[in-house]
Amino acid sequence: MKLYVGNLSFETTENDLRDLFAQHGNVTDVAILNDRETGRSRGFGFVTFSDAAGANAAISALNGKEVSGRALTVNEARAREERPRQFAGARR
Repeated sequence: MKLYVGNLSFETTENDLRDLFAQHGNVTDVAILNDRETGRSRGFGFVTFSDAAGANAAISALNGKEVSGRALTVNEARAREERPRQFAGARR
């Protein structure tokens, strides 16, 4: 089960996130998304659990919890919406 984790501090690392969520179950994957241009964290990421029980325990325990001065948003990740492709530099 994949969880969305929002409102992360820009200093939070994937290891920090793994350590925090591993207290609630078996974490199989962690990803913090970075801005393409600056390489800086975008302030959100995803944590994947091997089972729903651990993921639900993490949601209950960590949603709204203050970490590094910021209240986390933790919920089940939704499927990514399809968006039309944009072509940069296309001129007519």
